[in-house]
Amino acid sequence: MTAMTPGSNLPLSVPRVTVAVSAPVPLDVSGLLLTANGKVRSDDDFVFYNQPRGDGVSHEPGGGTAPAAITVDTAAVPAEIDKIVVTVSPDAEGATFAGIEPTATISGADGGAVIATFTPPRLSTETALVVVEVYRRGGGWKVRAVGQGYANGLAGIATDFGVNVDEPVAAPVATPAPAPAPAPAPQSFRPPSPTGAPTARFPPPPGPPRTQAPAPAPGAGRISLDKGRVNLRKNQTVSLVKGGKPLLSTVRMALGWAPAHRGKSIDLDASVIAYGPQRDHIATCYFGRLTIINGAIQHSGDNLTGQGGGDDEAITVHLGGLPPEVTGLVFTVNSFSGQKFNQVTNAYCRLIDGGSGEELVRFDLTNAEPRTGVVMAKLIRQFSGEWEMTALGEFIDSRTARGMVKPAAKML
Repeated sequence: MTAMTPGSNLPLSVPRVTVAVSAPVPLDVSGLLLTANGKVRSDDDFVFYNQPRGDGVSHEPGGGTAPAAITVDTAAVPAEIDKIVVTVSPDAEGATFAGIEPTATISGADGGAVIATFTPPRLSTETALVVVEVYRRGGGWKVRAVGQGYANGLAGIATDFGVNVDEPVAAPVATPAPAPAPAPAPQSFRPPSPTGAPTARFPPPPGPPRTQAPAPAPGAGRISLDKGRVNLRKNQTVSLVKGGKPLLSTVRMALGWAPAHRGKSIDLDASVIAYGPQRDHIATCYFGRLTIINGAIQHSGDNLTGQGGGDDEAITVHLGGLPPEVTGLVFTVNSFSGQKFNQVTNAYCRLIDGGSGEELVRFDLTNAEPRTGVVMAKLIRQFSGEWEMTALGEFIDSRTARGMVKPAAKML
């Protein structure tokens, strides 16, 4: 038996496996059948307590000491299904995983032999998790430990993977003899009350819980690449999907700037910081370390002046070559020589298709602050496999990428 860690994977030696998830409290366990684009084919691909059968996937309710489970018969899974993700949330509405350690046990469905276990680490205010995924690889099947959380329950997970979730029925006004609540319609998902908050690809940062959702920042919103190049404003997000397919090839993040005062050189350094699912720092690619993660991320080299037209420094990212434990990339620029960013003009970053050279996304810094570092943008891997880019433009006092690791983690 193997104790798995986030991002680790194992080959499956049996065709039928059961993923049972146990915790000190009752849990809702579900399975979603996803195609190569990370979406369900229809709502029939969402297998849960109220819809316990799908193509090659079944739900087993918990009872007594037995936990709820999802069983996958890989031989019966349709060829167009690429993976089955197993999700879990506390049964009590609004409950979080704070103080709860769910454990997934992967075993052979027929013989019952335990293959592996996985307990996601450091959970707090998440209300739903993608625990593990069973996926095709090289003609066989494997299981991967995931352990990434959502902030708005199973409804958020289901919606993100393309399931049409029914809106909850409004609570009736109290009367002296209130009528019983209507029973849920057959095959209807019972979601917790939505908060309207976006899904969380990372657990919430440390700190006291918010009692009121903050107002959206200027420019907030999510757009797509389907209409061509995108000019982002601060806090806008673009999904790296074209024609309904995720961009899983090579992209290049190019950064440029110019001195605000003619003739005065300014040495700025572009870097990218790679993070894991718990905001843990994996590696930093910068002028002193031009290649990280087995060559999946490469730096163009140091530009000491910012003089000349065009891009000053570029970082190439082979998205398809990033291991699953890399779930977030943050792109930063620092003034190693100590000048402030109000002495810099025309700072920008742009995302380029590494194959065609086409500019996909551009973000121009319109305002600068008298600080020595700026977090330009982040790329976040979604549970569906897609990547999203968000323009940040947040200034920090730091002359090196090392000083950006902790503050940038809080922006994931």
